[in-house]
Amino acid sequence: MAPLSFPLSSLLKLKDCAQKANIFCNVLQGLHHRPLRSRLWKRNFGAVAHGVGQLLSHQPRGKSYAASVCSSSSDGQDMTDRLWSVYNETKKQTEDLLPVISTNSVNPNTIFANNEMSLRDIEIYGFDYDYTLAFYSRHLHTLIFDIARDILITNLRYPEGLRNYEYIPDFAVRGLHYDVQKALLMKIDAFHYIQLGTVYRYLCTSSHGHTMKQFMDIFSLPEMTLLSCVNDFFMRHNIDYEPVHLYKDVKEAIRDVHVKGIMYRAVEADIEKFICYGEQSHAVLKKLSEHGKKMFLITNSPFDFVDRGMHYIVGKDWMDLFDVVIVQADKPGFFNDRRKPFRRVTDKGALLWDRIHKLEKGKIYKQGNLYEFLRLTGWRGSKVLYFGDHIYSDLADLTLKHGWRTGAIIPELRKEIKIMNTEEYMHMMAWLQALTGLIEQMQVHRDPASQAVVNEWIRERETKDIFNGQFGSLFRTYHNPTYFSRRLSRFADIYMASISCLLNYDFQHTFFPRRTPLQHESPFWPEHSPAGISVSSEQSRIKCILELCNTTIQETQ
Repeated sequence: MAPLSFPLSSLLKLKDCAQKANIFCNVLQGLHHRPLRSRLWKRNFGAVAHGVGQLLSHQPRGKSYAASVCSSSSDGQDMTDRLWSVYNETKKQTEDLLPVISTNSVNPNTIFANNEMSLRDIEIYGFDYDYTLAFYSRHLHTLIFDIARDILITNLRYPEGLRNYEYIPDFAVRGLHYDVQKALLMKIDAFHYIQLGTVYRYLCTSSHGHTMKQFMDIFSLPEMTLLSCVNDFFMRHNIDYEPVHLYKDVKEAIRDVHVKGIMYRAVEADIEKFICYGEQSHAVLKKLSEHGKKMFLITNSPFDFVDRGMHYIVGKDWMDLFDVVIVQADKPGFFNDRRKPFRRVTDKGALLWDRIHKLEKGKIYKQGNLYEFLRLTGWRGSKVLYFGDHIYSDLADLTLKHGWRTGAIIPELRKEIKIMNTEEYMHMMAWLQALTGLIEQMQVHRDPASQAVVNEWIRERETKDIFNGQFGSLFRTYHNPTYFSRRLSRFADIYMASISCLLNYDFQHTFFPRRTPLQHESPFWPEHSPAGISVSSEQSRIKCILELCNTTIQETQ
């Protein structure tokens, strides 16, 4: 396969797009080449890493300190020089905190809680299959991309030149939104604002209303990349096209890869290439079984595909571990549509026509619906914990309508925590807090020269490149939680990188969400101390350390 003819990093970007998700700027800023490799600070990162952390805790705070800076200019010192002097002094004063924050790493095998939940109350454990029990290598996304691209060319007469495009594993992240009419791929935060610098525009040829599609499935990564590649090809070759048709064609091509069984057959033929060996998944299921927990499987995948994968992950007796196995469930319809009854499937794949009066262990069931599942099993309420990777299809309805406890499997979490545990990242986050405090104080200087300095500090606060060169972290925009994070905290009681994390806890463990301070609750900084009360330098330092550690922890949530 030929390499990608043009890097996606050179696609047209909206630099000054309106921030609200339903408003888009029509001004193109031209080709913007952005390297795929992570980039940290535009200023000297070595200097930033050298002194980070204390947020001016040894200096007077607020307007009085800003005034002192201003008054010093009367002695002839240029205000710009004075601002940079304070900037450098802030770095210098935080140097001694580096050993403290560098030891504050996060265990990637931790289970994180959005809601208090005790495992002693859980009697029944349910699982999705794809990206919950079975984890796939990057070869699978490349396979999906290649097959869907070839479907566009062969079946829908798309240009042959598209074969020059290959899948780019690190291009997109989950949770992005796509404007179907405008061909805009973007990242939106928890407040429905667009993260500037993450809007990729290809062509604007439609004046219709906007239909926003959010890509929450891990399997959607090849779809986003294929959309971007086709848009890129059309734009570069000045081909007029309708973005709505393109979106529908790509969506149907990706769907055909799944529905027509192309992906399933490819995985079954070379399972070691596509499925990561699941020894720990087996250990989790065995542990649950040994402690007398009931287990069930509800997946959209067909039985032959699941059976082949579970043979590889668990062993030929994998069904002995489950009390109920449901395949081709058609989630999320399974949780809402009462019309589809369960149907028995033989181990040879034949469908039986008899009415289902009981869901039996060792039997295979197809389709059905949750209401019938609840009636036949009696498994209701908070004694049930269901794990899945898709926040909407797997978890949302169970939380909102049925009172089950839910666990989100976020494979990307392990990689992000690994980055967060690096010395560079910890130093960067500590300096980010210090820099934010500096900006808050020095913005009172309104002369053009001072404002230019403050604006440069504001630009320095951009941190997304350390995670993904195009879209940053899955969990944050520059500073706010992403829309994905907001949905995760709403619909998942707990979340983790994989179900193997359960091996680190006993079945009496209670998960407690960390009490992260609200904006008005931060008690650590001297400027929040009651008026007239003096805070010693050592007290300020200790409070600063606590806040810095707390901030680093919050980055995982």
